[in-house]
Amino acid sequence: MAEAAQSALPADTGGPDPEQIAAEVTALSNTQRAAVMLMLLGEEEAASVIRHLAPKEVQHLSAAMISVADLSQEAVSVVLDGFIGTIKKQTNIGGGIDYLENVLRNAIGEDKASSVLSRIMPASANRGLEVLQWMDARSISEMIANEHPQIIAIVLSFLDYDVAADVLRFLPENLRAEAIARVASLETIQPTAMQELETIMRKQFSSNSSLKSSSVGGVKAAAKIMNYVKSEVEQGLMSRLTSRDADLAQRIQDNMIAFENLSGCDNRSIQTLMRAVPSDLLMVALKGADDILKDKFLLNMSQRAREMFVDEMEGKGPMRLSEVEEARKQILRTARKLSDAGEMMLSGRGADYV
Repeated sequence: MAEAAQSALPADTGGPDPEQIAAEVTALSNTQRAAVMLMLLGEEEAASVIRHLAPKEVQHLSAAMISVADLSQEAVSVVLDGFIGTIKKQTNIGGGIDYLENVLRNAIGEDKASSVLSRIMPASANRGLEVLQWMDARSISEMIANEHPQIIAIVLSFLDYDVAADVLRFLPENLRAEAIARVASLETIQPTAMQELETIMRKQFSSNSSLKSSSVGGVKAAAKIMNYVKSEVEQGLMSRLTSRDADLAQRIQDNMIAFENLSGCDNRSIQTLMRAVPSDLLMVALKGADDILKDKFLLNMSQRAREMFVDEMEGKGPMRLSEVEEARKQILRTARKLSDAGEMMLSGRGADYV
């Protein structure tokens, strides 16, 4: 690695020591090298990249950007040369369909991009469920709204969780609980069900695809879809689902975002949440919480406020578990509303998306 960095340096002309620069470059991690490239892009372009990253990635990259702020110009040039060299080694232009889809949606918006893609999408992509990746949520919901709930559940299970949540939102209210319950109950899809789904797809797109038993759905998939559902939709949906099958509703809820997920939120989000919930409610919710979660809130308070908060919380004495759980639910509802409004990043929505 040091030899590669050394070879990328210009001949010694009395300037900086090539060996010192090589050592400087070799010491850089891949994240720091990415940080150097990001800083070279400029503020607007860098912001466009960062908004697509997960919170933890943003934190790591931000720390790396700070750590390379004093990197010598010669070392920066070596990192840039290395990046260009890597690009030159690419044997083809990458991206394909996914790249085109992202570019169009960023350039002209979701609705217009979907319209354009529907016209130019290659025939090879018109195969079974693959075509769903080219459709917007409203169009998918309109296509499946009159189908059997099991077919709706299969379609939801094949979609990305955030898209499935949007499709669920556009479906008639009386179908939502039934659909999410069936998603939770799915384990495998047999060829007969796939055949029925393929028939629906052929009506829309004259498509064909091979049939096989597929593993999809399940309680965890249903919970992840629910994590993306808007908070006002979620309350009514869970109420209907509880009436339909209380045990299943509880299992889905157990796999949804938990109060403990708040420990994964960034400090700004925690501060936003604390401003939105009464301190008394937070004291109750933090009763029995682990130290990591407690510290997440306490370290976002001033020293004086922290001392007062801890004293008051300890002064409350033992509390009923039901009271603590209800306080946590209320705070999570507030967190979800803030997340829906884009005012905070909620760790656990989807995989590690916040």
